Amino acid sequence: MKGKTTRLNNVPRRALLAACLLLTLTLSPLPFPPSRAARAQEVVDRMVATINGRELITYTDLLWQLALQPDTPLENPRPEDLRRALDLLVDQRLIAQEAGRLPAIAAKEADVKARIAELIKRFPTQEAFYQRIARVGLTAEQLYEIVRQRVEIERYLDFRFRSFVVVTQKEIADYYRDTYVPRFRRQSPGRVVPTLEEATKVIEQTLTEDKIESDTDAFLEDARARAEIVILNPV
Repeated sequence: MKGKTTRLNNVPRRALLAACLLLTLTLSPLPFPPSRAARAQEVVDRMVATINGRELITYTDLLWQLALQPDTPLENPRPEDLRRALDLLVDQRLIAQEAGRLPAIAAKEADVKARIAELIKRFPTQEAFYQRIARVGLTAEQLYEIVRQRVEIERYLDFRFRSFVVVTQKEIADYYRDTYVPRFRRQSPGRVVPTLEEATKVIEQTLTEDKIESDTDAFLEDARARAEIVILNPV
């Protein structure tokens, strides 16, 4: 079936991307032509979708995404997991197209290695992690490339959105009165509620992340609306 794709779930995209990038790092595999060409000679992969007629997403890409997520089954993958992986892959590739225009965000080798180490820690052992990615044909070199591009996407999002976020004192005060205090009293009955001054830093960080998430969602909605996304084989 061909046509524009729609969002596959109601979870905010920034939250999904962050979870993917930082934890399961989901940012899902992104395109890297040399590896794709080599793999094509070894196995005929199932094409799942194309973006703007040149970006190809295959079933193997989805499996690679799932392999980097702890406790996600690889044998007979659940349809909802595959759809979520596809949704994230589309978003990430749209962001990567924009990020590639800014050479200043290039990831350093030390940052990539540190992020891989964070990812491995989410699995029982390092051996278990590498056995899992080997099951889906993901090599250490390809893993490095995936994580490198994910780090660059994260840096791009920070550059594009975080740098321009402004949280006013009125917004902080309103959040403190309407959300922070009621929630604190509900979760910690009997305890003294922190003052506005004491809670300001936490509230400012919360409101900043909320604005970044909202701006990222709007950016991706616009990017999807402008892109030609064709589903070749529904998952």
